[in-house]
Amino acid sequence: MNVAPAILGDFGEAIEFIFKERESVSGGVQIGGLSELGGFAATHMYVSIAALLIASALAIPLALWLGHIGRGDFLATATSNVGRAVPSLALLAFFISFIGLGYTNVIAVLVLLAIPPLITNTYVGVRQVDRETVDAARGQGMTDMEIVRKVELPLALPTIFGGLRTSAVNVVATATIAPLANVQTLGEPIITPQTYGFVGQLGAAIVVAVITLAVDFAFARLQRAVTPAGLKLADPARRRRFSFPIRRSLESR
Repeated sequence: MNVAPAILGDFGEAIEFIFKERESVSGGVQIGGLSELGGFAATHMYVSIAALLIASALAIPLALWLGHIGRGDFLATATSNVGRAVPSLALLAFFISFIGLGYTNVIAVLVLLAIPPLITNTYVGVRQVDRETVDAARGQGMTDMEIVRKVELPLALPTIFGGLRTSAVNVVATATIAPLANVQTLGEPIITPQTYGFVGQLGAAIVVAVITLAVDFAFARLQRAVTPAGLKLADPARRRRFSFPIRRSLESR
């Protein structure tokens, strides 16, 4: 008998499920272990990355241009609200009627889930660029496309990556619904307790949580890395962190 699972209860059993195969609840087949969960995780990340890449290719160029010309306030707000209001399960059921089961259905749902934060953050990021900087670039003879590529895009990158971070976390967490469309991701043990039991559900949920946290951390680091040095120095929080109350103490004298 393993001591750790006995002490930790269901959580310990779930951890053991991740690393070690066992017989299914219904019997007859082996479930769990790194081999099976690794396969689920690979499919999970495949549909998530594909959806994020497609959504980025569709949403970011559109939002960049709308932000540059100063139009699309309603689109940026509406897509953000629609993204929060429409349930992913409803979209999945809707697409099953038209597309059927499989990868195309799941990726389409995840793309629609990923687009709203990308449009909103990209648009806001471009509109937050100092207009005097844009006017100076135009005065130097830059075309609109050059201004977007060389001025607005670099300065908006931190905000854009904030949207990518939100979309990535949402997509990875929501990809657990893929087995409902016959795509076996880490949601498979979660939605089939008759085979995997509660321990399997908990084990898969732990793996999803770990992957989601890892994705969030990775995009947070990327967001920090793409922030121009000037914006980092201009960050009020950073200035406060390194400020000292010398002036106030002198004035009090």
